[in-house]
Amino acid sequence: MFEKIKHCPVCDSALLDQAYIVKDHMVTEESFAISRCRTCSFLFTNPRPIESELGKYYDSERYLSHNKKTTSLFAGIYNLARTRALKQKLAWLERYTSKGKLLDYGCGVGLFMQFAQSRGWQSYGMEPNESARKQAQENHANLVWKSLEEIEKKKFDAITLFHVLEHIPDLNKTLKGLRKKLQKEGIMLVALPNTDAPDAEQYREYWAAWDVPRHLYHFNSYTATLLFKKHKFSVIDTIPMQMDAYYVSLLSEQYQKGQSAPNLSTYWQAFWSGRRSNRLAKRNNGNYSSLVYVLKKK
Repeated sequence: MFEKIKHCPVCDSALLDQAYIVKDHMVTEESFAISRCRTCSFLFTNPRPIESELGKYYDSERYLSHNKKTTSLFAGIYNLARTRALKQKLAWLERYTSKGKLLDYGCGVGLFMQFAQSRGWQSYGMEPNESARKQAQENHANLVWKSLEEIEKKKFDAITLFHVLEHIPDLNKTLKGLRKKLQKEGIMLVALPNTDAPDAEQYREYWAAWDVPRHLYHFNSYTATLLFKKHKFSVIDTIPMQMDAYYVSLLSEQYQKGQSAPNLSTYWQAFWSGRRSNRLAKRNNGNYSSLVYVLKKK
């Protein structure tokens, strides 16, 4: 079953147009429409599966962020990059705040909270996907929750959402809840794909970061900032995620060529596409493939 969104989640306008038709290359091969708000230009998947049916679109070994035990060459490369990214994410976080209580919202299998804990943080996680949550709970039995509502009186010095916000059905309710859980001087890091990135323009409907219908929302820096301001957050910095351009380009090349697995030529082309995207982004207002928004309460 599907639900039709009648108002823009960012500005509440009812003036919506169809912008794209994009295929789910990862799991089902189904096609989904993306709406654009005429008032603020926000893009979102519409119509979309009802919340109770979203889980089946994650049910694949190819969806690597919910699976520790992967064995393909591509998964091996992904895991190496993921290990490097853990150190980078923590370095970003510690640039803006001291060690304290951390909530990794949408923690997947719990790797970042585990890494942060090993570096002196009091780490907690929230993960709605049952399979990923069970893997996270193997190392953090009572520290990983299913929903924000299960977290009672705790407040956090830092909250991280690394490629999570675009997946959340009730976007505004969640941001409102997260704001309440953040300490007055706390920091929130939110990583999002950027629809204005050069690799998005290059691959168009094959751009892997559309990732419909798992990605319910599709941000650029303008619409992301607009949403954060709506919930009384200030964007104090943005950080480029340069490695994302290579990963997204690799998947996009694979989708464009109709490959079930990338060959050597695909890896090579993806490297050059990712490099090109980063170089153009550096020259063009910082429109990298993904951006981390550093937020504080207003």
